[in-house]
Amino acid sequence: MPEEVKRFGFARTIFSKFRYIRTIMRTLITASFRTAAEIIGQNNVVAFPTETVYGLGANALDSNAVKKIFLAKGRPSDNPLIVHIGSRDQIYSVVSSFPKYAEKLMDEFFPGPLTLVLPKNKKISSLVTAGLGTVGVRIPKHTLAQKFLSACSVPVAAPSANLSGSPSPTTWQAVRHDLNGKIPCILKGDPSHIGLESTVVDCTGNSPVILRAGGVTLEQLRNIIPSTRLQKQQTKIPRSPGIKYRHYSPLAYVFIVSGMSETIPMKTSAYIGLRSEGKADFGLKLICRHESEYAHSLFRFFRECDKKKIQTIYCEQVSESGIGLAIMDRIRKASVQ
Repeated sequence: MPEEVKRFGFARTIFSKFRYIRTIMRTLITASFRTAAEIIGQNNVVAFPTETVYGLGANALDSNAVKKIFLAKGRPSDNPLIVHIGSRDQIYSVVSSFPKYAEKLMDEFFPGPLTLVLPKNKKISSLVTAGLGTVGVRIPKHTLAQKFLSACSVPVAAPSANLSGSPSPTTWQAVRHDLNGKIPCILKGDPSHIGLESTVVDCTGNSPVILRAGGVTLEQLRNIIPSTRLQKQQTKIPRSPGIKYRHYSPLAYVFIVSGMSETIPMKTSAYIGLRSEGKADFGLKLICRHESEYAHSLFRFFRECDKKKIQTIYCEQVSESGIGLAIMDRIRKASVQ
């Protein structure tokens, strides 16, 4: 592991011991992508919207800028970041090479909720990649995100714009709740359309391997590259965020159930799922019409439960096909099971 990453890992440990002592700054909330891009140009951090969730971005070429992401979130330094760009023209500012099948995936899914892990360009900060020789890169489909990233003129490293471990934010208000006073700017846009993070695919081998399920489904990927497969077991040094640590967790205990009949309804519990059985009395309940609405609503529902001081959340299990694979991945990482 590069010395730079080791040093920052130590600094993060010191920081975490004093995590309740923070520097209060004024957080600008703006709808101007140019204003937000200027702040990136000053080697500072900006929260910005994408179609998946809101991201917390910094210049991926500058280690001092990237450090501010980790400090604001309280994020472990061995958890790699995804680099966002505004167009395919910038791809070689992030990666050094890619196989033919990766180009096919780019042709089909860029821009969109897909991240490809590829050999990194040497200019990318080692803090972005957690010292690895690979980097995740994607082009968001969100119009405001594309304008912002194009105006930045540098690749932007960005995890989700939340406190580390908590549910990812799908609105600028959720970002403000977590990071107000900790970051200089929030680029205000519409709520995220998908509501779950991007699919991360390792493209460093002979065929694509899904490291994290997300907005592009396994079935969609196999339509382009039939040999695409899921990673069977977690590696010691993950190449994708959202794998090594417990993530996406509300304050409440999260349980996976097959239906409402397994729950214990009470004012301090909540339920989210597709099926509604009876008139159970929950403190909060959301019945979704389909899996896409379930995905879109999940993190927002977790945050609403926190506001209402819900103690137990029951999440209905769904089939792990299509977007259901990503839904169950997020629920498992948030659950106590």
